Amino acid sequence: MDDRNYRSNRQDEEKETTQAENRNSAGNNDSSYYYSYGPFQSVNQEDTAGSDGARQEGNVEITRPDPVKPVPTYYNSGASDQAGRISGGSGSGTGGGQGNGGNNGGWNYNNRRPRSSVRSLLFSFIAGMLVITVLMYTADRTNMFTPQAALTNNGTESAQETPSNTGGGNNVTASLLPTGKEDVSSVVKQASPAVVKIETLAKQSTRGSGQGGANTNDPLYQYFFGGGNDNGLGGNQGQSEQPQASNQLVPMGIGSGFIFDKDGYILTNQHVVQGADVIQVTLENNSKPYEAKLLGSSFDLDLAVLKIEKNSGDKDFPVAPLGNSNNTQVGEWLVAIGNPEGFEHTVTAGVLSAKERTISIPDQETGKTREYSHLLQTDASINPGNSGGPLLNLNGEVIGMNVAVSADAQGIGFAIPSSVISEAVKYLKENKDVPKEPVPFIGASLMNLTPEVAKQMGTNITEGSVVASTVYQSPAYQSDLRPYDIITGVNGTPKATSQDLIDFIKTQKVGGEVTLNVVRDGKKIDVKVKIGNKNDFNTTQTQQQ
Repeated sequence: MDDRNYRSNRQDEEKETTQAENRNSAGNNDSSYYYSYGPFQSVNQEDTAGSDGARQEGNVEITRPDPVKPVPTYYNSGASDQAGRISGGSGSGTGGGQGNGGNNGGWNYNNRRPRSSVRSLLFSFIAGMLVITVLMYTADRTNMFTPQAALTNNGTESAQETPSNTGGGNNVTASLLPTGKEDVSSVVKQASPAVVKIETLAKQSTRGSGQGGANTNDPLYQYFFGGGNDNGLGGNQGQSEQPQASNQLVPMGIGSGFIFDKDGYILTNQHVVQGADVIQVTLENNSKPYEAKLLGSSFDLDLAVLKIEKNSGDKDFPVAPLGNSNNTQVGEWLVAIGNPEGFEHTVTAGVLSAKERTISIPDQETGKTREYSHLLQTDASINPGNSGGPLLNLNGEVIGMNVAVSADAQGIGFAIPSSVISEAVKYLKENKDVPKEPVPFIGASLMNLTPEVAKQMGTNITEGSVVASTVYQSPAYQSDLRPYDIITGVNGTPKATSQDLIDFIKTQKVGGEVTLNVVRDGKKIDVKVKIGNKNDFNTTQTQQQ
């Protein structure tokens, strides 16, 4: 380092001589001061402590500071020692003393930012993912890991993109799911012209006497079957306030139906036309209604057949053909068309949720209860006014007739299967009684054997069915089954409750024979009973078997 010596401006030789003498008289003690750009540091503090404290004039050596370096822009919270490092300068005096002030006498900062291991790891992970993504995309596009044989098989492509096989090769199995918007629309285009709106009217005197149109007076019945109207003429309140002439026709309700024969034969529900004096049928895109004739109906099956006549010059009526509901699988897509709430030709779609459903609906007009069996359940939207309308498969075939909807839940609708309709329609067209399906029956009214009943009867038996009564001339009556007999089982198999026994009897064929295990007056006996047909007996007891 090139040190420059600055001397005093005094040039008087005498003054210089005096200063030299003073230094010699001080015992050749060196006392130099170091100034640096930074904290003050005193050199040789022990030597200066013994001096007289008076500052002496003389030659002073000064080491000029290094140029000021910029303040570092990196800050690390809680680690100020990493922000920069300080080292002192060094200097030498003419008196032979050597000052240890540090190195270079300046502020030296380490401006390099510390490396973050987390950031490096993150960058490495992202880079790796990008590489893997590129490799996977390349392998997929080039079928790097797919055997050639697999490429020739039918894959799980969408049905919209799968071409039909017309070259005589392997057959292509049709999907049960709709393959596009054309599926439902094609069903509607094919079947909708055959769907009709049915409006019923009744004479005011008939409605007032309670002999017809009672289904419009009960809100629950209206909800299930779509009866009633909003014009203020229906219901008991309108009749009492505004009595009408006996020949005045008033609307009863609106339902649906479909033409199943080109000559004008129409199928609908019996409850849609029940109590009507006039039945009007309106076809799609035809504002003028036809007046229909009721050919035959069945209360138990809730089916009715109507007939309309063609006008002169009319073509054959459009037809919705009956399909086979037995071939329909649960999960298949179905389409419902009808007139819910009067909205004509409303289309909804859903799946077949279940088969062989059983429900009971009381009829307010007759006081009887309709017992529906073998019903199809669907989640296709069915509402009041849909009754009598068709439930179609994707081939446009009628596999059911919409009949009811659950009032306590959504997406639970029911339809009479076409297998039941096909058996009944030939009788209804000729206005004949439809033969009823045989119902296995023994003719005994049963109740559960509860601890209270067992105590009253004085028996230690805790499970079984107690005979309350028997129907005259029924199989139970003819087999000498008596009141207070306790039936504990059938054919040696225990039956703990009356419902268990009833369910078993229902599985038997009419004309067959079973052995009832009975306890009578504390003694065990076996009673043989022949299975009869409940339809041959007039009984309304709910537990009657």
